[in-house]
Amino acid sequence: MFSFLNKDQQTGEVAELQLDEQNIPAHIAIIMDGNGRWAQQRHLPRIAGHKQGMNTVKTVAKAASHLGVKVLTLYAFSTENWKRPTAEVNYLMKLPVDFFGTFVPDLVKNNIRVKVMGYTDQLPAATQKAVHDAIEDTKDCTGMVLNFALNYGGRAEIVTAVQSLAQQVQAGQLDPTAIDEARLGQQLMTSDLGDLQDPDLLIRTSGEERLSNFMLWQVAYSEFVFMDLHWPDFDQTTLEQAIYQYQQRHRRFGGLTN
Repeated sequence: MFSFLNKDQQTGEVAELQLDEQNIPAHIAIIMDGNGRWAQQRHLPRIAGHKQGMNTVKTVAKAASHLGVKVLTLYAFSTENWKRPTAEVNYLMKLPVDFFGTFVPDLVKNNIRVKVMGYTDQLPAATQKAVHDAIEDTKDCTGMVLNFALNYGGRAEIVTAVQSLAQQVQAGQLDPTAIDEARLGQQLMTSDLGDLQDPDLLIRTSGEERLSNFMLWQVAYSEFVFMDLHWPDFDQTTLEQAIYQYQQRHRRFGGLTN
């Protein structure tokens, strides 16, 4: 059993809670929201929040691996984020270079393998190289998969999958009646995760309660946990609190349980 201290936000009382190590979500997905607001509250530029958020990723990745999570998917940059101010976008594009440049040795040490999903061919050359190198440097790791959604959009992913199936039908390689959920799922960017492609738990920070075009197909039966704190304040204890909430729920997948 994993134990952690939990502080009640209303009463201030601290209690020791225990996680069931046999019920750790195999795949956790996180919408890392609130970097900019975290910085603004401290009268800092928004990029300071993104920098601190990068450090949080390092902390949470190692914590998740230690807890036995098999896949951790992080929403790093969406297809809509290009609409942000140019200076901020440019900084965000440099973050993977800095992140992987300093963290890959720790990833290897912790047996964590890097995966990236999204339209990475549209990223700047230096960002693409950092991503490629990190994937290559960790390819032999057999532990947790740290999966970054980078230049990713859920609707675009589904459209791309449908286009691929349509091309197979047009080429006479696929009967339209053979298209089902499983076959469409094989065309998604998470297909190489096999049985782990659908998150068990989706966490969103910063108090927002929406998906923001993230893994729209894969989260059909995920448990959602929304947390008020901003991403830079997220840590191992917060992760454990989210998992604890997950463990209090009964997943029925549309059926009934006794």
